[in-house]
Amino acid sequence: MERSGAAQYIKREYMDLEMLKTRAFIIQKVRSFFDSRGYLELDTPMLCSDLIPESCLEVFQTERLFPKGSRKENRSLWLIPSPEIWMKKIIAQYRVNVYQICKCFRNGESAGRLHSSEFTMLEYYTMDADYLDSLSLTEELFKFLTAEDTWLYRGKKENCYIPFERITVADAFRKYAGFDLFKSAEKGVDFLEAHARKLDLAPLPKMTIPEIYDLIFIHAVEPRLKAEKPVALLDYPAFIPCLAKKSDQGSRIMDQTTERWELYYSGIELANCFSEETNPEKVKDFFLKEEAEKERTAVIKHNIDHNYWKLFEQKEKQGFPCCSGVAMGLDRLIMALTERSSIDSVLPFPQE
Repeated sequence: MERSGAAQYIKREYMDLEMLKTRAFIIQKVRSFFDSRGYLELDTPMLCSDLIPESCLEVFQTERLFPKGSRKENRSLWLIPSPEIWMKKIIAQYRVNVYQICKCFRNGESAGRLHSSEFTMLEYYTMDADYLDSLSLTEELFKFLTAEDTWLYRGKKENCYIPFERITVADAFRKYAGFDLFKSAEKGVDFLEAHARKLDLAPLPKMTIPEIYDLIFIHAVEPRLKAEKPVALLDYPAFIPCLAKKSDQGSRIMDQTTERWELYYSGIELANCFSEETNPEKVKDFFLKEEAEKERTAVIKHNIDHNYWKLFEQKEKQGFPCCSGVAMGLDRLIMALTERSSIDSVLPFPQE
């Protein structure tokens, strides 16, 4: 006899009351941290009529149906992969520190130890700050969550999470992949392919420099970011497209980096941070390039707001504010703080 859906849910071992309480406690502490620092909590829509083009991910599409006889035509909507598109509109208008805890959706990812197509995101933006300021703020967040007056404190003389270990992408490639990333990239794709093969990796034909970089990073570097404390991986190569500001260092294109870090704990990516790009022409250029790549590779296409870059134009001679944003997977943070090995174990209803 087939069990009912309710019975299947009740039987699951990961429906743990203590973990539900822990999850609620951590989320409450996160809110308390940002509220006490004067950040405005936002509550933006999960459905969007257009999205920022990101060729590295797939999205979910749905449709807005209007009643029969309505003069309005049904239209496509998409579930947000991040609240960034909404949050930056508020930042452009009000120039305030903001944060948000919300559901986000990414398609085409397998459910399991580290991924869920529906997940909880913590995203926060700090005005008049750069990526290093955001890194210090994130350390303070970890310190607050694991303070001695919380049960997440491990009873050690020193906090076992802070200060974070810090290493640049260039140093990580030298240490873990055994070669100079920027010099090899400058010499061309053949040199990167040769390094990949030395690491027993098999590049596919006609892979680009960013694609081979990803191949080596995912298989040779990322799994080895397993220090006892969280590791901040700093200064990503500028040939990886993103909306982060370029740093001033490096005269050649392949030497240049962006003001970006990602946070890892036990080899698991927890967060991504930028010094946000504020130049309207660079934002526009990013949109156009990513739109073309998305059109070429994406299974699900979505609308793109071609006027979005105008948020960054001069407004009352101020322009888009200098700021830094962090996107953190809250489920993964809870997983790390509770020393669980699977994201399923910290979700109330994991997906199959």
